[in-house]
Amino acid sequence: MRRPFSSVRSRAALAATAVVAVALVAAAFALLFALRSNLTGQAAGEADQSSNEVAQQIANREPLGALDIPESKDHPTQVLDAKGRLVVASEDMEKITGTGVSAVSPASAPPTTDPAPASSPAPTPTGDDDDDDDSGGDDDSGDDHDDDNAVPETPADGTVSLPLEPRTGTVTVDGESVDYLFSERRVTDLAGGPYTVLSGASLGPQQSAVRAVTIAMTVGVPALLVVVGGVTWLVTRRALRPVEGIRREMAAITASEDLTRRVPEPGTHDEVAKLARTTNETLTALEASVDRQRRFVADASHELRSPIASLRTQLEVGQAHPELLDVPGAVADTVRLQQLAADLLLLARLDAGEHAGSTRLDLAALVREEVSQRSTDRIPVTPDVRGSAEVAGSRGQLARVLGNLLDNAQRHAVGEVSAAVRRDGGQVVLAVSDDGSGVPEAERERIFERFVRLDDARSRDDGGAGLGLAIARDVAHRHGGTLDVGRAEAGGARFELRLPAAGREPARPVPAPASALAAPPAQMLGDRRE
Repeated sequence: MRRPFSSVRSRAALAATAVVAVALVAAAFALLFALRSNLTGQAAGEADQSSNEVAQQIANREPLGALDIPESKDHPTQVLDAKGRLVVASEDMEKITGTGVSAVSPASAPPTTDPAPASSPAPTPTGDDDDDDDSGGDDDSGDDHDDDNAVPETPADGTVSLPLEPRTGTVTVDGESVDYLFSERRVTDLAGGPYTVLSGASLGPQQSAVRAVTIAMTVGVPALLVVVGGVTWLVTRRALRPVEGIRREMAAITASEDLTRRVPEPGTHDEVAKLARTTNETLTALEASVDRQRRFVADASHELRSPIASLRTQLEVGQAHPELLDVPGAVADTVRLQQLAADLLLLARLDAGEHAGSTRLDLAALVREEVSQRSTDRIPVTPDVRGSAEVAGSRGQLARVLGNLLDNAQRHAVGEVSAAVRRDGGQVVLAVSDDGSGVPEAERERIFERFVRLDDARSRDDGGAGLGLAIARDVAHRHGGTLDVGRAEAGGARFELRLPAAGREPARPVPAPASALAAPPAQMLGDRRE
């Protein structure tokens, strides 16, 4: 059963929608917070301005009954005395909360004139006695004169405080309740004070704006998420359509086992096109590898058939006619069969990626030792080795390379074979030369193919299967080196093996050229087999 969101399209659409959803929700909260803060700040500013205007009137000794109080729907206002009693309020208020005083009208009408301040002296009462007037005319005249010229004390204006912590509450006017933000100020240093002024500013615009934005976000965000998810699905589907084509073609190739087929390559230059090209390159390499394996099995079967058939024939003849048994020939066929099996086993290990090892060895000493043991060669090998030349690798594999090169030189030389070792910068060079007919320049790469033997080698070959040079080049590559063939000074072939000197960073193993992996069918049939 297919699990939900198991496809790349589904996961991409879900991931894009989730990311956009998180971003939109965060932006919505930030927008609502900023909008609420801004509108609340505006309401607080309006309330502060209104309370300040009323408080300044009281501070300037305006009579309470003559105060200019804002209307209830604009800025509902309450003025409280020192005992917290309501003395002035906006008209038409039906109910108020949040200010601490629920009264909407004062208990008694406020005075319309400024009452005498508490610090003013009370008037001195006068009598109607004529005797007193007659007897004390001079004194009384003097006293009256003093009283008439006395200047009463001028009371000081009040002081308006800064706004206190704002309050929130509701005001009901004409049966409609609205939320308000109230600003509170105190008026001190005034007769009858201190007075408290509470004036509000409506929070309706803030709430309306926040509500409208919330509704818009509630409706718009899901719709936008649906659009984002759908667009992501369609874009991803279109982008992955070539991938689906690649998958179907690969499934068809797997089912048919036809490695000649290739996946379609889009005409774009994106990652999908690169994937298609890489896939086709992989199929090409796989096709070459499978073809190489098939040819290898066929060639190995053919090469094994000859010594086995010869050995069987000799044994059957010996069984029927013991006096005719060719023991040396049987031994030679057995040795040839053993060498061929060893070569095939080494090639299999090399193809499996066997590491060359990192043992330090003296290639010059190896050449001297190997040459000294070849006492039965048709042509003596002349060593040209001076000093030491250390390399890192497998002694057995390098000895096989040297042996294969010397065997090849023995088969083609006329009278001279030499092996030289020298240092060339950071490399050690092993050169094996002969004075034979050499290798034509057009054939210098093909001789390193497996089971390839040139026409002039057929008559001279005493049992070689055409694997020696292929093994030698594979081993050279595994050791980070190269093996090439050129023309010797004596006119024959000169095989030159170059390896990194010990202590030097070896180059990465380089795959053998495509020509070394397999030859075209015509060359296989015409040049390889006897």
